[in-house]
Amino acid sequence: MTKAPSLQKRETDLYATNEDFHSIFSEGLTELYKLSFLLTRDPEKAERCLVTGLDDCVTGNRIFREWARSWAKRAIIQNAIRELKPRPNHSNSSISGAIFPDVKQLLRDPGLTLKIDAVLRLEDFERFVLILSVFEHHSEHDCALLLGCPSREIREGRARALKELTDLSRNDCLQNQHFLQETR
Repeated sequence: MTKAPSLQKRETDLYATNEDFHSIFSEGLTELYKLSFLLTRDPEKAERCLVTGLDDCVTGNRIFREWARSWAKRAIIQNAIRELKPRPNHSNSSISGAIFPDVKQLLRDPGLTLKIDAVLRLEDFERFVLILSVFEHHSEHDCALLLGCPSREIREGRARALKELTDLSRNDCLQNQHFLQETR
């Protein structure tokens, strides 16, 4: 038995089509490439993750149209994770007990400017956690699922990333002050 044409039409309107994904990737190319590049730190890997992400979206499972943009980003993130296999670095284990203020509060600090080069200097795991949890607003649980580690590792990785960014920001400020004093 076939469905009524109007029911088939309504059902197909719910799901993203190949054209929808092509449109998302062409209209949001800069944003999606930036995400891919921040995750991989490498133009070739970023391009590969972007192209594979589009292919995954087009050939993968049917996705609700309203989730298509999020799904496109997730495909890029998953490809970057497969490409780099970021794992936690426990060399700074003293951070695990450190208590950091709320991420949003810390990011509002005018002394902390998140420059792309500072983010790119982070270790792979810390960079992934920062981008996923802070920039892309994934929950700790979702980050843990994507990266295949416990939520505790996500919290610790985010703390290490924020500490590193804060330290880099302070060092940059000190270097700028030193430079200004020398030029006087």
